[in-house]
Amino acid sequence: MTDDNQIGELPGDEAHDPDYPAKLRDFMRTGWREAPAEVARRPEADRYAARRAALSAAFTGETLVIPSGPEKVRANDVPYLFRPGSDFVWLTGERDPDSVLIMRPDGAGGHDATLHVRPRSSREGDEFYRDRAYGELWVGRRATLAEKSDELGVETAALAELPRALAGCAPAQTRVLRGLDPAVDRAVAPFDEPGEKPGEKSQPGARNRDLARTLSELKLVKDGWEIAQLRAAVDATVLGFEDAARVLPADRPISERRFEGAFAMRARHDGNDLGYSSIVAGGGHATILHWSRNDGRIRPGDLLLADMGVEGHHYYTADVTRTLPVSGRFTPAQRRIYEIVQAAQQTGLDTVKPGLKWEDLALAINRVLAEGLAELGLLPGSVDQVLDKQSTVYRRWTLHGFGHMLGIDVHDCANAREERYRKGTIDEGYVFTVEPGLYFQPEDELVPEELRGIGVRIEDDVWCAAEGAVNLSDGLPRDPDQVETWLATQRAAGPRLPG
Repeated sequence: MTDDNQIGELPGDEAHDPDYPAKLRDFMRTGWREAPAEVARRPEADRYAARRAALSAAFTGETLVIPSGPEKVRANDVPYLFRPGSDFVWLTGERDPDSVLIMRPDGAGGHDATLHVRPRSSREGDEFYRDRAYGELWVGRRATLAEKSDELGVETAALAELPRALAGCAPAQTRVLRGLDPAVDRAVAPFDEPGEKPGEKSQPGARNRDLARTLSELKLVKDGWEIAQLRAAVDATVLGFEDAARVLPADRPISERRFEGAFAMRARHDGNDLGYSSIVAGGGHATILHWSRNDGRIRPGDLLLADMGVEGHHYYTADVTRTLPVSGRFTPAQRRIYEIVQAAQQTGLDTVKPGLKWEDLALAINRVLAEGLAELGLLPGSVDQVLDKQSTVYRRWTLHGFGHMLGIDVHDCANAREERYRKGTIDEGYVFTVEPGLYFQPEDELVPEELRGIGVRIEDDVWCAAEGAVNLSDGLPRDPDQVETWLATQRAAGPRLPG
């Protein structure tokens, strides 16, 4: 803190900030009453403790460091809206930037967990009214350490104590979830795991990758509370699709961003935010798999591919795609492609069951797509030939996999081993997308002209229950006739605002 007789600057002061003379600073520090918050233990706090216990059991005797991550700059002094690291929030429920969870061995086979967070600003200093990043008059009240501990059911420590805590971490006995917080990465020196065989080179970062892998695999099976969070996110997503469809005219073009914005309003109102950048692709843009610029036009006669999802208040996200006929009716060519994709997806939904190999599910879905391409006369060989792993040329028109794990990340469990994921079996409690698609690029001369520029994807969020697939997003129709009826119904109802 600067001397009272100087104007001084706080870190982060900008050229447009006013001066703070000593009299103003003295005046700002007086006349504040203490206003303790009423904090209750979160209902899900025990769940976070159980998750930490499962992680503890995997790394007996080792220190574990899991950061939330700092805010990221969007431009100059403007940050992006903060979203905590998924593994960190899955273990703690904490939502603030810069926070770090440290789990130290307790000597009895478990771990003591300490959550380092930024506590309330003292009214005896200047931060609370001058610091636009952390000052409470700028960004709102923060919890005291005791309040945070009561709320989350975990011991807390001030963020200012973190450097000393990290300095005491022996690299050979510490695993860090790296890539989230550069300051944490610098504070704990990397340790290379020695090779398993004599003379084998060390494996840089192997210990830390093990931590990331274990966290991903702990998240594979969703419990009932997580399924409820995903249902809530999907339900909000269904409403968002309805909101967007109600602003989609059948007789004149509109911008893709008009449709995108209608959905985004629902995401911010009913959830935390969008789960990912929405894909709103009219016409030929639907053949671009991750089209998210959304700066084109949606025109009557075209198809509109919309891939959108609401992220709920506990960060679990939906991920749903529907392909709509803008004019209200599919053309014969559009319907033909749509029905191939729908048949492939339905085959996938009918096939899902516990114990099914992920690769067998993929093959069942891809076979239907390949058979449809064969009927269109596009395959340079038989269905079996193009499905062979040494060929897969049918993928010219599909490109992506049939789906992915879903949960607290839109591409959940991404660090899991192949044998637990892509080359493993589907277990009861897995949640994943089933999203086949066909995409005929506008410049593709290997397809008939009437198909060029058509892109179709149908994506649903599926929970593998004991009896098989439960389609969490079946509130949005998939059958082409039902899609047409649904779109007409939304248009007839007219625009609405969440609330």
